[in-house]
Amino acid sequence: MTSPPTQLNSKNFIATLLLLQFTLYITVIFDIPIARQAVGFIYFTFIPGFVIVKLLKLDKLDGVETVLFSVGLSIAFLMVLGLVVNDLGSLFGFSHPLSLNPLLITLSVATLILGIAAYARSNDSKPHNRESSSFSPVGLLFVFLPILSIVGAMWVNVYRDNLLLLFAITAIAILFIMSAFSKKLLSQKLYPFVIFMIALSLLYHSSIISNNLVSYGSDVHVENFAFQTTANNAYWSLPSSLEWATGFSRVNAMLSVTILPTVYTSMLNIDSTLMFKVIYPFIFAFVAVALYQLWQMYISKRYAFIAAFLFMAQSTFYTEMFGLNRQMIAELFFVLLLLVVLTKKISPPNRIILFTIFSFALVASHYAIAEIFLFFIVFAFITLIILKRRNSNITLGMIAIFSVIMFTWYIYTSNASVFTSFVEFGDYVYSQLGDLFNLGARDPTILRGLGLEAASTVWNWISRVFAYLTQFLIVVGVIGGLSKRIKVRLGSEYFIFGLAAMGLLVALIVVPGLADTLNMTRFYHVLLFFLAPFCVLGVATLLKFLSHREKKLLVAVVSIIVLVPYFLFQTGFVYEFTGTDSYSLPLSLHRTSALMLYSHHGYLSDQDVISAQWLATNVNYRQTAIYTDMTSRSNILEGYAMLLPGYSNLISNVTQLSKIGMIYLNKLNTVEGTVIGSNLWNITEFLPTLNDMSKVYSNGGSDIYVNPFQ
Repeated sequence: MTSPPTQLNSKNFIATLLLLQFTLYITVIFDIPIARQAVGFIYFTFIPGFVIVKLLKLDKLDGVETVLFSVGLSIAFLMVLGLVVNDLGSLFGFSHPLSLNPLLITLSVATLILGIAAYARSNDSKPHNRESSSFSPVGLLFVFLPILSIVGAMWVNVYRDNLLLLFAITAIAILFIMSAFSKKLLSQKLYPFVIFMIALSLLYHSSIISNNLVSYGSDVHVENFAFQTTANNAYWSLPSSLEWATGFSRVNAMLSVTILPTVYTSMLNIDSTLMFKVIYPFIFAFVAVALYQLWQMYISKRYAFIAAFLFMAQSTFYTEMFGLNRQMIAELFFVLLLLVVLTKKISPPNRIILFTIFSFALVASHYAIAEIFLFFIVFAFITLIILKRRNSNITLGMIAIFSVIMFTWYIYTSNASVFTSFVEFGDYVYSQLGDLFNLGARDPTILRGLGLEAASTVWNWISRVFAYLTQFLIVVGVIGGLSKRIKVRLGSEYFIFGLAAMGLLVALIVVPGLADTLNMTRFYHVLLFFLAPFCVLGVATLLKFLSHREKKLLVAVVSIIVLVPYFLFQTGFVYEFTGTDSYSLPLSLHRTSALMLYSHHGYLSDQDVISAQWLATNVNYRQTAIYTDMTSRSNILEGYAMLLPGYSNLISNVTQLSKIGMIYLNKLNTVEGTVIGSNLWNITEFLPTLNDMSKVYSNGGSDIYVNPFQ
């Protein structure tokens, strides 16, 4: 199979682009089911970026890099053009600039103009054909992994039977072993495809487990609020004063959860559930592929493939990230920025152009990830100056560009609330320094990671052993690189990034309160962008120390022995087979208590969502005092009743209701009889109050009571 040429030498490009746009218009205008979603998604996720790649004449990129940059540039294109349409539309008197017609016309015309410009810049020189590759039967097996995960997740959702998902996890482990162990079974040219299929499989096995959004203890419901506000108004604007006070402004400033999903849902005619459960995970899967592409620049393709599996195996990738849709998008731009900075395939002018585009996209996607990226490039720049390495791709100009974009965007879009939060976090960490030697001041995740918290079962202890092994190997890999015990061609910039990541990890453990600023698991997930390859290099270092030789096949075998059990524990596969308590929602939904589902996972029943939507339609929350428990306040009502926590009151067993008061009860309250607030109460403690109220809504799972004396 020969990859398409990287240069344009015929009018077929414009003809193809026009045909795609004609097909898009037909499916959108006639709202053809499935076709509109499929054509629209493919067009808006790949085509604008591909046109920009051609316009910039990035001829040296290989096929995988072309796809990655096409996706990244397309997403950035939707965000930037959506912002332009939003602001110019409102300026010229359009009340709904982000509605279907303005977006469809602007995006398609802009893409066509860029396509014509790309054609005009092309020449008639002989196209550069990339190396041909053939598919393999083993490669085809990976296509079935996402399908198996999707069907398995649906099966669990309907029948509470996890057999198909257990088979999917087993298949991933077996196929990974086959791929990493033998070049004959699977060509290394297919590694990016395999990584993408594994990533999709792991992501969809978690995302499709429920009909509704699952927060996993994170921010998906406030993200959904920000998106719904923008989509319903067909206009992105600054929030009201009360919404500023709740911290909503920090999320509302992110185009990744306001304008971007509004563009997609308008073009594809889908709701927020499909948006965040299907579209965003698909985009996020490219992060793992991009990391592989980055790592294989410095280590062998097999080592990079194994490192990518470690990144995907860590549970944050397919659990907590579903509550952080803006971070999903931000991580794609994060790794693309690393590729832009570190690759030698991009000319200096194009490097600056791409760096500027992806910098804005990252800044407008997630503030904390943008700050982390700024830390890494500043640290690397200063370190390289100290080491007198002047041939670095990291320049002062890049740092200036990123800093100006970040400061400007956050000050003018979030009323400086992002920087206020940054200062508040700094003050919090400073206030915690007095507990430097108090282990109790550390995040429980850190204590478990250090082995300072007792394991509840022998299986939890074994799981920690394999987690400790991966961390130990990362440390050994860094030491091996420093001591030059192994022969690797790690560039100065990347190795400095790795040292910075290791230093930051140590700081998160040592400095009390620092890990709380983002969450230790999320920090570790991001640090694996730099540290994952060192795990494989750690194996190589140990083997060379023991045998004075580095055998790549043996390194792969030892890595498999460590990582496959690690993966099976992280997914909850082992806990499910042994009947041990598990945090895996997909595999253990059928035996997880309702209290754990609501409090830990943020799982919602269909009745909860329906009642919240009824509340949003029939109650004026600005004139009514709404009382509810903690899970409803931060999840159900925020995500589905469009009710920010500032507009509701946390209920307790001593709450004195207002005369215009209303009580909202979810399924955990009514069916399980548990109310979560500052404490846990039984619903019977609220019966005297409820008996004096009128029930105005009930659907067999959720009830709404109103004070009859108002």
